Amino acid sequence: MATFKRRKAKSNGAQFPKALRPNKNIERNEYLDDDGAHPPVRRRRGIYLLPNAFTTAALFCGFYAIVMAMNLRFDQASIAIFVAMVLDSLDGRVARLTNTQSEFGAQYDSLSDMVSFGAAPALVVYEWSLRGMGKLGWLAAFVYCAGGALRLARFNTNIAVVDKRYFQGLPSPAAAALVAGFVWLMDDLGFRGASLSWAAWAITLYAGLTMVTNVPFYSFKDINLRKPMPFIAAFLVVLALVAIFSDPSKVLFGLFVLYGLSGFGVYFWRWFKGAPVSIVQTELEHDDKD
Repeated sequence: MATFKRRKAKSNGAQFPKALRPNKNIERNEYLDDDGAHPPVRRRRGIYLLPNAFTTAALFCGFYAIVMAMNLRFDQASIAIFVAMVLDSLDGRVARLTNTQSEFGAQYDSLSDMVSFGAAPALVVYEWSLRGMGKLGWLAAFVYCAGGALRLARFNTNIAVVDKRYFQGLPSPAAAALVAGFVWLMDDLGFRGASLSWAAWAITLYAGLTMVTNVPFYSFKDINLRKPMPFIAAFLVVLALVAIFSDPSKVLFGLFVLYGLSGFGVYFWRWFKGAPVSIVQTELEHDDKD
C-alpha cells in the first residue's frame, strides 16, 4: 500500500505579527516594550501591620465604649476610652521606632481618633446625664463631637506650621479624658447622671470648645526617651503608677483637669511676657542671603 507524507499544520504563531508574539524568555503575561526592554513592574501597595494593629485596637475600644454606654455600663465605657488613649499614644511611637510611617496610617489614626475621642465620649456623657436635658443636652454633645472633628482636621492641615512643643487647642484624647473621667468618677462615687446634668453639660461644652481654640497645650514631644535620665525620674514614674492604680478614677480625672487648665496658664503667661501667644507660623521665613 502506498504511503503519503502528511503535511505539518501551520503554527498559530505564524498568524500574528512578530511584535505581538509572546517572548518565551520571560514569564507568562509579561511582554517587552517597543525598545525591547522590560517595562517597570507595578508592585502591589500594602500597609504596615504593627502600627495599624494598635490603631485598630484603639478603634475597637472606642466602639466598645459606645456599646457599653448603650447598655448603661458607664464605668466600662469610660475605662475603654482611657485604654484607647494608651493605644493611641503607642501606634505613632511604634511606627517611628520601626520606621513604618505611612500616609495610610496617618489617615487611619485620625478616623480612629474621631470614633474613640469624638463620637464615643459625646454618646457616653449624653446617655449618662445629658439625655434628660432635652435639646440642650444633645446640642452640647454635638458641640463636643463637632469640636473633635474640627480639631483633628486642623491638626492634619497645620502639622507642618506649628510649634512641635505645643498642641494648638486641647488635644482630643485629653478632651475625651475630661468627659469620660468625670463620668467614671461620678459613677464610681455613686452619683446618678440626672443629678449632675449641668456639671456634665458645662464640662462637655468646655472640652468641645477648648479643642478649637488657639490656646497652646504642652505636647511633651520634646522629651527624648532615648537619652539617659537621672535616677529620680524612674522613681517618679513608679510613684505616678502607684498613685494611679491606688484610685484610678480620682487620680486620672484630677490630672486631666490640671492639664485642661494648663493651656490657659501658658497662654496668659506668654501674653504677660510679651511673647507670641500663637504657636502657628503665619509668616514665611526668608533667607538672609537673598
